[in-house]
Amino acid sequence: MPELPEVEVTRLSFADRIKDAQIVSVRMGKPLRWPLGCDVDLLHGRWVRGVRRRGKYLLLDLDEGLLLLHLGMSGSLAFSDATSAPGAHDHFDMVTTQGTLRLHDPRRFGAVVFAAEQTSSVVQKLLGHLGVEPLTEAFELRAFHAGLRTRSAPIKQVLLAGDLVVGVGNIYASEALFMAGIRPTTRASKIGLERAGRLHRAIQDVLRRAVQQGGSTLRDFSNAQGQTGYFQLEAMVYGRENQPCRTCGTPIQSIRQGQRATYFCPQCQKP
Repeated sequence: MPELPEVEVTRLSFADRIKDAQIVSVRMGKPLRWPLGCDVDLLHGRWVRGVRRRGKYLLLDLDEGLLLLHLGMSGSLAFSDATSAPGAHDHFDMVTTQGTLRLHDPRRFGAVVFAAEQTSSVVQKLLGHLGVEPLTEAFELRAFHAGLRTRSAPIKQVLLAGDLVVGVGNIYASEALFMAGIRPTTRASKIGLERAGRLHRAIQDVLRRAVQQGGSTLRDFSNAQGQTGYFQLEAMVYGRENQPCRTCGTPIQSIRQGQRATYFCPQCQKP
């Protein structure tokens, strides 16, 4: 699944190019996770004023209303001046005066949803429960630590929940916990302020580095210009089961947490 860095990389790859474009036409393919929420004709003639990100959602601000896009499990966006005929897995085309934005989603867990305004109920339903953005000043250490103290679940699961801090998905949670020296099975409530500080810094460092590296391409992720990411090549633990830790040489272990694979070094990461 594309995580926060991949979504941010996607945003950066087309936001400037689509800004101030006028929508010429919209085509919907097979049904996605949620319905568009309006007739496609309603979007014709509207202007794209900018592209924001909230967690793993992209928000296209229009002169009237906004579109919320989610890439789901296997989705990717492409923005091109010359777009070919849609394929079997191309389920959304938005033709604008500056190019065509296309959603390719083989598993159809992604979504494109229209909202008349930021305060619409559908926006609150999709975004209202999301936690603090980790790459902003709002991600404050003491508030983060206070939130951890109220959670009895394993720290890896707390990070994935997204209601305390948003967007720290499976890959980057494993990497941040390694950088902070914290075992993923440690109860969040047992993490003191010093270790919370290390984790706070690690989350920001890992996510920033991933964005710089274009995200992680494990299967078929690419940005809106077709470029793949390279962060996976420097991962310390993720996907490295039984390989030696890059720090101490101990074999990396893998366990299942909430039906997701978790990777860690039993020597470098303490309970």
